[in-house]
Amino acid sequence: MTAPVTVVFGSATDAGLRRRINEDSFIAVPPLFLVADGMGGHRAGDVASATAIEEFAGLAGRASVGVDDVRAALLRARRRIDALSSGEGAGAGTTITGVVIADIHGEGYWLAVNLGDSRTYRLSEGEFEQVSVDHSVVQELIDAGELDPAAAASDRRRNVITRAIGAGSDAEADFWLLPAESGDRILICSDGLSGELDRDEIHAVLLAESDPQAAATRLVHEAMLRGGRDNITAVVVDATAVRSRADRSGDDTAPAVPSEDEFDGDTLPRAVATGGF
Repeated sequence: MTAPVTVVFGSATDAGLRRRINEDSFIAVPPLFLVADGMGGHRAGDVASATAIEEFAGLAGRASVGVDDVRAALLRARRRIDALSSGEGAGAGTTITGVVIADIHGEGYWLAVNLGDSRTYRLSEGEFEQVSVDHSVVQELIDAGELDPAAAASDRRRNVITRAIGAGSDAEADFWLLPAESGDRILICSDGLSGELDRDEIHAVLLAESDPQAAATRLVHEAMLRGGRDNITAVVVDATAVRSRADRSGDDTAPAVPSEDEFDGDTLPRAVATGGF
């Protein structure tokens, strides 16, 4: 069966200028485009992110996957990462974000998923938007009107996250179901990219580089030039053909599934930063 969304894509990653180990992991194999940013430093952050991605790798090569497939992979990853919680694996956890290609009644969709503060963006028909919503203390303060968005980039709590796989969190992922369009460009990145480049800078690179591999490589390079304070990963996915659909009514970016409710520049789970999720 042909894929409901045909894509070309590119990816790039780097440990950055201040870290010896790259704790980011990613998969860019249709129908899966995901980035995981590990937590736990030398203890097991890289293992946690790799474990999460490994649990999705078994779905690679399919024409499409569904929300039940994604949930099952997340559950398996959580069990394995929680098993790292003793000894050198104490505090291990990871974010995960990205899209998988979904088939909804024979039509092509992006199924976006997010846990943590890595990000998924979409450039579609001239509109550039952040699809995912950061699970972070800073985002909660912004949403509550207690922190100005302009001040968020320099707030000392900006790397403290409120949801993760592992790291003491049992929170559920957010999902969004987005009708795909030919010409869509999806960017999935760790916070090592979004922490160095603002929205307009990211948008400018995505517009300037037509080839997805060139775009991913340049985004990582630009983040390095801005300081490269964290691990940096970018995956860029372009839709070249989409199976047609008859109806686009409704809110394209509403969540598909209701969600539950010592800073050193690294991502920190709330359990470490404040004593509990």
